[in-house]
This record gives sequence, structure tokens and C-alpha cells, in this order.
Amino acid sequence: MTSTSAAAAARATVHGYPRQGQHRELKKAIEGYWKGRVGADALRSTAAELRRGNWQQLAEAGVHEVPTGDFSYYDHVLDTSVMLGAIPARHRAAVAAGPSPSSRLRSSRGCPIDVYFAMARGTQDVAPLEMTKWFDTNYHYLVPELGPDTVFAADSAKQVDELTEALGLGLTARPVLVGPVTYLLLAKPAPGVAAGFDPLTLLDRVLPVYAEVLADLRAAGADWVQLDEPALVQDRSPAVLNAAARAYRDLGTLGDRPRLLVASYFDRLGEALPVLAKAPVDGLALDFTGAAAGNLGDLAAVGGLPGKRLVAGVVNGRNVWINDFEKSLATLGTLLGLADRVDVSSSCSLLHVPLDAAAERDIDPQIARWLAFARQKTAEVVTLTRGLAQGTGSIAAELAANRADLSSRAGSALTHDPVVRARAAAVTDADGRRSQPYAERAAAQRAHLGLPLLPTTTIGSFPQTAELRTARAELRAGRIDTAGYEERISAEIREVLAFQEKAGIDVLVHGEPERNDMVQYFAEQLTGYLATRHGWVQSYGTRYVRPPILAGDISRPEPMTVRWTTYAQSLTDRPVKGMLTGPVTMLAWSFVRDDQPLGDTARQVALALRDEVNDLEAAGSSVIQVDEPALRETLPLRTAGHAEYLAWATEAFRLTTSGVRPDTQIHTHMCYAEFGDILQAIDALDADVISLEAARSHMQVAGELATAGYPREVGPGVYDIHSPRVPGVDEATALLRKGLGAIPAERLWVNPDCGLKTRGWPEVRAALENLVAAAREIRGGLPGAAS
Repeated sequence: MTSTSAAAAARATVHGYPRQGQHRELKKAIEGYWKGRVGADALRSTAAELRRGNWQQLAEAGVHEVPTGDFSYYDHVLDTSVMLGAIPARHRAAVAAGPSPSSRLRSSRGCPIDVYFAMARGTQDVAPLEMTKWFDTNYHYLVPELGPDTVFAADSAKQVDELTEALGLGLTARPVLVGPVTYLLLAKPAPGVAAGFDPLTLLDRVLPVYAEVLADLRAAGADWVQLDEPALVQDRSPAVLNAAARAYRDLGTLGDRPRLLVASYFDRLGEALPVLAKAPVDGLALDFTGAAAGNLGDLAAVGGLPGKRLVAGVVNGRNVWINDFEKSLATLGTLLGLADRVDVSSSCSLLHVPLDAAAERDIDPQIARWLAFARQKTAEVVTLTRGLAQGTGSIAAELAANRADLSSRAGSALTHDPVVRARAAAVTDADGRRSQPYAERAAAQRAHLGLPLLPTTTIGSFPQTAELRTARAELRAGRIDTAGYEERISAEIREVLAFQEKAGIDVLVHGEPERNDMVQYFAEQLTGYLATRHGWVQSYGTRYVRPPILAGDISRPEPMTVRWTTYAQSLTDRPVKGMLTGPVTMLAWSFVRDDQPLGDTARQVALALRDEVNDLEAAGSSVIQVDEPALRETLPLRTAGHAEYLAWATEAFRLTTSGVRPDTQIHTHMCYAEFGDILQAIDALDADVISLEAARSHMQVAGELATAGYPREVGPGVYDIHSPRVPGVDEATALLRKGLGAIPAERLWVNPDCGLKTRGWPEVRAALENLVAAAREIRGGLPGAAS
């Protein structure tokens, strides 16, 4: 096919779409189902309605081929485990043992929905699957548990049913599945499996199951099926590359199969590109945005994709800024000579951005023109497809408007504050160092705080009750005044403090009742940030967040947390932690500006937070926690970028925290990521205490820190707050004893995995009382312990 005919054949598509609905209808239906207020039929009906609405929106916008199978009740990796029959026996047994009047609703043919949710959330008696971040995003997936005895069995009902729904609407549809290599690389050995087991050794067992699913989809009418292999954009060994080659040789040479589109995103494919380019598949979907822009040169270097389809991801599916049409058209023009057919797409699923920027009425209209959420990105894909197929003259008006909007952003005073930039430029190395080394600080802090061995604390937030959310809504609507709202916040803080004192917790928190979100709360008080009203994005399951938009230079006009922290401290003689979100997490859980290096933005945020830390200390805070749960997730997917990233990320944390006295104890917190490959960076933060997720991973991180020789205090979590189960005293005690096997008692803290915002008060009370009881039980047997 010539370049001209390839352009004329160009079609628009996307990899996936937000699942929740305009008003988070899916979240409300699922949570209603869990509470028994929504029946199985109603939940099924809501899900079908949302899928149909998404497909119709895409088709009406001009998308030629809609994705199916990307919809999920909880998580698409969990859906893949169900599709492959990889359901742990403990979850089947837990649901079978109890009454399940709604079990006729199934996530798929062989998996009742209650089993599915047991895998995701656990039950009181059974732990859920481990949860961790989806590559370098803030989306969480459920980690498959596999072992040498795992038996796979195809269950393609969900995928077939959703394809059938879309075809029934008269649409051209492409099922999207997690690919076999990525699935196995994301998996972990099941509990009890011998150390060293590699799930990738199961590839030859799992491929026939994929073949069966593909055959079922073909029989249901699928012309194309997309297999997502984002794990191949990371540095991979020859063994993994050989496994990928074998997988797509076997699947590509199947008899009556749909055409196969292998997709990657988030970075360049690198050494995996020639492997997939040579495989007997029918097309590749590649990301050409951000760090993945190198795919363009790499594709040319391997000779392109002659005879194959290329789905070109030129619209960034992970950020909210408008596309540069002229730049994207130039990329597409180059790609025309490298494939038999070039289609236009988002870089990845639009799951990672909010639904519709047009719903944001509170953002300045000029600034709003800089933004593109899922619906706007879909329109960009369609516009670029038309420009590629029919020439730039067909989109002249769109090109002119796009140029004007890009120019407006580049020249805005919001994006260039000379005072902020001068302060950042004046930072020295000394600004990022504590005045004394850790050993001296630790002694000063122990004398100042007087804490027992195995001190207990929580991570920060307490349950955000319906009453608190209602109070915020009433304040926004003007139904209560500021004084009335603040009295409700004061009452909640008093209740949280009273409970903690009664429970026997050693270092208290005020519970953060005034905070809507750990990033948004601060963003709303910093210059340079934009907050949305409807910009919800799925974090995990039914947990949705509204990431703020980091649009300009950052500064702190006035203190943000001092008032409520000081009020809480006035209610107790025990130390109350000041609570802040760290600079890297402020970036990672926002939509960041793409017009300057991330390190420059991080330094601006760090300086604003440094002012807050210093003000907290001046107001009497002796313990200040600066959370950095996103430190690991923001790590570049390829090792070539690690050193540069970790240098500015750790500098930003130290810049935030290094202005305090030696006897002020600095805490940090991280959760739900693999920490083993950033242990040196964790050390480089120079925090006095770090708390980490450890319950679902059975204290794995404690052993990793011990092996690395980590010298500071550590609080590996003993209460998994992402599950409704309440760990008993025996369970918490067993985890603590395991932690003590790696971390000496004088450096071990006792705490939950993460904040308690999403949990209810009854389970929080019980879990924290058990946590304190476990700490006291073990503390009582330690030499020199004080109660």
C-alpha cells in the first residue's frame, strides 16, 4: 500500500475508556451491592448501560472501531485471572461456605461475582489478592497468584458477551485483553509456593487457554483482538524476549483466529520491538508520546511493519493537556511510510484521565481550552484521523484554534512566576541536608518524645464519614456557613483524638476530617494548581480520586495545615503528627505540566512544602510526616532514567524536610508498590521513620530493608486497610514477630498499611485496638520495655 492510500484508509480508535460513568454510577451501584441495597439485576443493568453509553459516545464522536472487554467491575487484571480460571481455592471456598443469595450474578461463566469480589477485597476469614500499582500510574491492579500447580481453564464469557453487546449496536468492535506475557510477568508466586518460582514458566500452559479465548471471540464475530503487552516496554532479559517471541509465534500461527493487534504503551518497546515486528501477528499498537516518542526512530530502524497495521498512539492518554496537532500530524506523516495501514489512537487507555472537561464550570474558560479529558481526546483522535486521511485543509479551523490555545498557554503569567523561579534557582546543596546525622538526631528524638519500644501510630486519615462529606457539600452549597462547618470539623477531631487516647496509641493524628484528598487538599491552597469538580479517575475498585492539574509555577500563600494540627495538639499531651503530602506524590497524583522538566516542578513544590513544615515545627509539632507513597510508582520504566529521576526526587524530599531541628522527628510513608529496587533512594530521603505497606506481602519489605542495611526506624504495616477484614490480635502479633526477625525492636514501629479514610468506624476501632494489643503483648516480653 502506498503512503497516500495508507492515509486514506486511516481510521480512529482508542484503547479503552473510563468505566465509572459521568456521575460515578458504577461506584454507587457496586458499593450498594456490597451493602445489600442494590440487587444483582440492578448492578448488571447499570454496568450494561454504562458500556452501551460509552460505545455510543465513541461512535458518535467518529471513532471507527470501539474497544470492548476494557470495562470491569473492579480491575482488568483480575478479569484476566477469571478469564484464565486462575482463581485461588481460598476465595472459592470462602464464598461457598456462606450464604450468597446474589450468587446468580457472575463476573464470568465460572466465577460468581461474590468470589470475584472476595479476590479483590477479601472476606473476614480470607485475605484478598495483593494489590499494587499498574506500571508507573496511580491505578492499582490485583496481583495474580500462581504456582506450579495452577490449573488454567478458559472462561471467555465476559469478553464474548461484551463483544456481542457492541456488535448488536451495529458497531465495529475490537476486544482488548491483557496479553499472556504481561499477565505472567505481573503475577507473583502463590502463598506456600517455594521461593524462586517464576510464573513465566507457565507460559506453555497458559497459551492454549488464550488460543481458546481467541477462538471463542472469533466465533462471536471478532475481526481484530488486541493483546496488551505493556510489560515489554521495561528492560527485559533475553529469556523474557524469547518467551514473547514464542507466545506470538504460537498465537499468530493458530488456524481460524481473529487478526491480532499487539499493543504496548507508557514507554518505548526498545529491544522488544524487533521481536514483535517479526512475529506472525497482524499489527502493532505503539505509543508515540512522552518517553515513548523514541518508538518512531526505533520503528524506522527495524524497517517498519510492511504488510501490517500500525495503531499510532499520538494523543496522550495519561495527561490532560491538549494535543499539538501539527506535531502529531508530522509524526503520523512519517509513520505512513512504515506500515501497510496507519490508524490513529490514544497512547493508552483513556481510563487514566477524567471523562469530560466540558463539565468543569469553575475553571477559567481560557485555561479550560488548554485541557482535554477522555471525550476531548477522542475528538482529537478523530480530528487527526481526518487530517491524515483528507489532508490538513480539511481541519484548517481546528489547526488554527489549536495553535492559538497552545500559544495562550505558553505565554500565560500562570506558567511563569519570576519570584518562584528565582527562589528555586537559589537553592543550594546545604538546603537539602539536616543539621545533624541520623544517629545524633535519633538520640535527641528519643529523649524528647519518650516513646516506648514498638510505638504505635496510624498513617494519618481516619474514616471520612457520610456526615463529613455532607458537611463539605453543604458548605459549598451555602447551606451552612464557615463557622458551622468548622465546628463539625472540630467535633470530629475531638472524637478521633479521644478514641486514639482510649485505645492506647502512642503517636496520634488529627484524622484529617477537613481534607477531601491527600493531594487535592493541598493543591487547592497552592498557586499554580487547578482543582476540578468532576475530574474523577479510578485508583482501584470503587475508589476514585480527582487529581488536580499542575498548570503553573507553585507557591504557598499561607499555612495550610497548622491550624487544625495545633488544635489537635491542644487536646492531648501525646505527640500529634503534622501531616503533609510530599513533593513527588504531589506531582505523581496530579496531572503535571508537560512544558518543563519534572525535576524543576518538584523543586517548586518542595519549597512551598518546606515553608509548611517549618511553620508546623514553630507551632509546636515534634513529629511531622511527609508522605511519599508515589516515590516508586513514578520511577521511569527503563533503568536508563532511574538515576536522574531518583536524584531530583530525593532532593525534593530533603528540601522539604531539612529545615527542622534535630529533635523534630520526620516520618514518611509509602504503600502499594514494589520497593526492592529503590531501597538506596529510600535511604537517601534521610527520613527518621518510614512506614510501609507490608500486610498483604507478609512483611516482605521488612526483610528487604534489613538485607539492604537500612539504618533508620521502620513501621511495616500489620493492618491491610484496603480490605474490610479486621485482623485479629494473633494475626497482628504474627506479623510483628516476623517484622522483628528483620528489624530490631528499638527501630520497629506498629501501624496500619495506609490511611483509614476509606474504612468504616466499627472495623477501624476493632482493628486498631487489636493492633495496640499485639504491640503490648510483644512489648511486654522485650527487655527494657515500658508500657
